[in-house]
Amino acid sequence: MIKIFNAETNQYQEVEKITRTEEEWRNELPEDICLITRRKGTEQAFSGEFLHVKGPGIFKCVSCGSDLFRTDSKFESGTGWPSFFQPVAKENIREVNDFSHGMSRVEVTCARCGAHLGHVFPDGPPPTGQRYCINSRALQFKPMAVDK
Repeated sequence: MIKIFNAETNQYQEVEKITRTEEEWRNELPEDICLITRRKGTEQAFSGEFLHVKGPGIFKCVSCGSDLFRTDSKFESGTGWPSFFQPVAKENIREVNDFSHGMSRVEVTCARCGAHLGHVFPDGPPPTGQRYCINSRALQFKPMAVDK
């Protein structure tokens, strides 16, 4: 069991960590999503469906539905990928050193299912100075009603 934050209820909850074989993921997810989330791929810049989404809502993991980011932490980075200055809660993601492709970066994964989401860089806006650069294909978006 792991503890993650539910952005809709505004509470932490205990959930089971999801562990599947690569074959099981391939049977559950479309190939383009597997390429990103299971094989650590990157979608082409400026091609993602969530790049310009601004309405209130929550971005969830496409693989397991865990809450990851809110639109109120999204900003235009000009990089071509949805960018956020913070996750809904640090417990919902994992940050892992990534030395692939001759670079030194920090990979961002879903804490519950291990899906590759993107990378985080120390060049974001206040208040955190972080830029979570996330693949649209690793996300699903749930619009939220605005309280009047």
